[in-house]
Amino acid sequence: MLTIKNLTVAYDDTPVFTDVAVTFDAGKITGIIGPNGAGKSTMIKAILGLIKSQTGVVEYNDHSIKSVQKQIAYVEQRKDLDLSFPINVFDLVLTGTYGKLGLFKSPGKTERAASQAALAKVSLTDFSKRQIGNLSGGQLQRVFVARAIVQEAEIIILDEPFVGIDLQSETAIMKILKQWRDAGKTIIVVHHDLNKVSRYFDDLVIMNHGIIDFGPVAEVYNAQNIEQAFSADLSSVLFTVKEDAQ
Repeated sequence: MLTIKNLTVAYDDTPVFTDVAVTFDAGKITGIIGPNGAGKSTMIKAILGLIKSQTGVVEYNDHSIKSVQKQIAYVEQRKDLDLSFPINVFDLVLTGTYGKLGLFKSPGKTERAASQAALAKVSLTDFSKRQIGNLSGGQLQRVFVARAIVQEAEIIILDEPFVGIDLQSETAIMKILKQWRDAGKTIIVVHHDLNKVSRYFDDLVIMNHGIIDFGPVAEVYNAQNIEQAFSADLSSVLFTVKEDAQ
């Protein structure tokens, strides 16, 4: 269980959110939704320690998140990546093995074989020597999923993984996420497509500069919460469509 208590983050003394408290359960795929600028990515980066928080405690199974960093795999947004960095697909996946090697040790046959197997699992074996900047959005996301596979993390966090990718890649990634969920891992996905919430997630966090609600999708994904987080118009469209389809 990943637990966040009293988390406050501010930029230039302006709070993004204050005293956020939320729990992410193992064996679940939890989506995080909210309008642009709601604090979704900020919360993820604060959890990971990538940005400073003013207050708050983040724990995994009652241990400080800092003590379990090697158990976390993070797939950031494509727009935050340096795609000109001179690294090919295979070597990027191989970096997922570094955390378990220890200081001054290099990947060997076992790690290289695991990386090849992970690329095969995401159907990218033929792209192993391609520089990452020469991949499509879907291919790049699958590469980062392959890196998470070899990392063997217990917590996998993906920030907007389905933006600008093809349906085939999205389907392949969701298949792997469900396998991880069934293996008891904690999966967190910042997501933008509200039409897929009920299909993709077990639990849901709804944000807008704080937590509107969180819990099982069937309980929290409703017209009232969507209106509070987004707008009455969007809520009406989403839930009128759903009612008409029933």
